Parts: sequence; structure tokens; C-alpha cells
Amino acid sequence: MTTSGALTRVTRLESGLTIATHQMPWLETVSLGVWVACGARHESLSEHGISHLLEHMAFKGTARRTAREIVEEIEQVGGELNAATSLESTAYYARVLKGDDGIAIDLLADIVQHSTYDLVELEREREVILQEIAATRDSPDEIAYDMLHDAAFPGQPLGRPILGTPESVTGFTPDDLRRFLGQRYGADRMVLSAAGAVDHDALVRHAEALFAELPRRSTGDEQAARYEGGRRASDKPFEQAHVLFGFEGPSYRRDDFFTGQVFSGLLGGSMSSRLFQEVREKRGLCYAIYSTSWGLSDSGLLGIHAATGAEMVEELIDVTAGELKAVAQDGVTQEELARAKAQLKAGLMIGLESSSARAEQMARQLIAYGRLIGKEELLDRVEGVTGDAVRGFAAGLLSPGRPTVAVVGAGPRSVDYAARAEAVLGG
Repeated sequence: MTTSGALTRVTRLESGLTIATHQMPWLETVSLGVWVACGARHESLSEHGISHLLEHMAFKGTARRTAREIVEEIEQVGGELNAATSLESTAYYARVLKGDDGIAIDLLADIVQHSTYDLVELEREREVILQEIAATRDSPDEIAYDMLHDAAFPGQPLGRPILGTPESVTGFTPDDLRRFLGQRYGADRMVLSAAGAVDHDALVRHAEALFAELPRRSTGDEQAARYEGGRRASDKPFEQAHVLFGFEGPSYRRDDFFTGQVFSGLLGGSMSSRLFQEVREKRGLCYAIYSTSWGLSDSGLLGIHAATGAEMVEELIDVTAGELKAVAQDGVTQEELARAKAQLKAGLMIGLESSSARAEQMARQLIAYGRLIGKEELLDRVEGVTGDAVRGFAAGLLSPGRPTVAVVGAGPRSVDYAARAEAVLGG
């Protein structure tokens, strides 16, 4: 099945693999990749960290290529090959010069389907990931974000670190990797997406031949998200105290998803935002403060992050809570609403000018919605956000009284600061 637009085409093969392309004929490069609707949230407790390990091991040798041959082949044509694991997906992607996309797709198909998971390579890569985990434990913001997710979604895959733990990572065997891949990496959960100087029909022909060994269907269900909220604190001392506030946000499938994006932008998404102006510019409480809103298939999280001196955390908490409550009670001005919309629309459009961002966006939209969303629809959804909707959104964050708080870096005082923030935001 094929659907077409002026520059964008989508084909779904009989196997279930979806192929999307967007022609950018003025470019001399192609960005392409395989996105799998499988990430950290699809792991059982005994599989914690296996998605990330699987992504690492994809580059450590296949039935046809050694690990060195993989990197040499892509770099021989000046290309790049990489991968990333998130909560809901894993991506294997490349960027090459025009005409070399056949080499890139052959490599991608090989590492996704034919990795050998050699035990010697597995033992070596475990050490790499253990160092990666250790690095996060030396980073106060990484610690804080891990605690925030744990408090927001306790006892669930969504609340666990994507990297896994030293105990879980050291326990996996090659057979564990093969089993997880066979269960979760079905063609029905995959999108091959490309943007740039790409020929759709040629890419489809390559995909039909090279991805023929994928299992057609995946097995296993994901655990539904259950937001709870709460507080976490670490008394580990750092130079600054990192303070994170969180609330359950909308799924990207909900009608108010873009309301959350606009609200996050005007609250703390730019230098003109309320939090930046009040917390940094007027009071000098921190170098930077920002808010983000990210959606999942069935939930989401709106987060606010700032780092400051331990002696200023209490005032930071009160001022941040005050700005949130002001939006919920009094709403926003038309000027700041228009500014937040303009910034969001500009960010969306600027992203579409990048071939790699375009390829990723198409893949994520097809996984999330089963269709592509045109730029006109995106802009209309942003423009349709009203001031009343933003005020109601803010009030909805506060009314359940279930905030999530994480504080790291203030030493023993972190525990008291977290309790204060929870009380102020939940009251």
C-alpha cells in the first residue's frame, strides 16, 4: 500500500514494515533510519536495560561483518551511523552522501537482523555501559531526572533508568538479547524513514529484499502508565542544588497535547518566559530555569528544572509555585500567548528543514498516529490553543494535588526542600 504527496510518500509492505520518504532534492545527502516501537517501557523487571544494551550490541558484529568492518564501511563513503534508545522507541540511523543510501540501508538491515551478540563483545560492551551508568551517578541533573521519573511512575518501566543498573546489565546473556529481539522487533512495529536526496521506489525495493527476514508480528504488551507523583531527594552534596518539579502531562494522542506545549513554552521555554524573567532576571536565583513537556502514548510529564545555591532553594520553590498558580488563577496575556505560539511554530518549521529531523518526525508520527501530520495541521493545532485553554491546563496540573519533586545537591537539606516543594505545589 502506497500513499503519496508532492514530496512525501509512504508505503506499507505486506510484512508490515512501513517505509516513508520525503524528497529534499536541493540536498546532497540522505538521512535514513529504522525506528522500532520498542523501548525501555517495554521491558519486564528482569529485562531492565536490555533495550539499550541491544542497541549497543547492534554495532559489535553481524554474520557478515565484524564491528570494525561496520564502522569502516560507513566511513569509507563519509557517512555516519548511530543509534539511540528512548522510553518508547529505539532508532538506528545513518546519514550519507547522495547515492550512498543503498550502502546505509544494507548496513542498517544487517545490524538489526543479523547481529551475532558474540559473548566476548558482550562482555566488553557491558563495561562500556557500566561506565555510562557511573557517569550518570556523578551528574546531579541525571540523578535528579532519574528520581523524578521514579517518583512520577513508581514501580513501572517508565520510572526506571533507560540504561539499566549494574546488576541488570551484567546479568544478560546473548540468548536474552536474541529472545527480546525476536519478540519485539517485528516488522509491524518498524518504520524505515528517509529524507533528503532519496528515491522512494528504490528504497522500497531495497527494503523488500533486505528486511525479508524480520518476523512479521511482535509479541508482548506494554504496561499501562500510572502516574502517582511524590518526592525524592538525595543528600549527596554538589556545588549546586538541582530542583525538579513535575506534573502529569498529556499524551501526544490527546487533544490538549499542544496546549501543554504552549503552556510549557510561556512558563519556562525561553528567555522571555515567566520563570526566566521572574526567577533569573528579576531575582537572580539561578543561571537557567526551564520547563519541558514531553508526551508518551498514554501519559506524559511536564517538568521544571533549575539549579541554584542551596541557600536559595526555598525562595526558588516559592517563586516557581507562585508563577504556576498565577497562570492557573489569572490566565495569560494575549501577548505572551502569541509569543509562545510563534516560538513553538518556528521550532517545528525549523526542524523540518533538517533531513535528519524530518526523517525522525515522519517515523515517530507513523508509530504514534499511524499517519503523517502535515505542517498545515501542525500549525493549525498550535494556533488553535486559546488563553482559556492554557489557564485551564495550568489549573488541571495543580488541582489533583499530586506534584512530583526531586532535589539533589543540597546535602541533608535536600530532604526538607523536597517536602516543602511538594507541600507548596500540592496545596
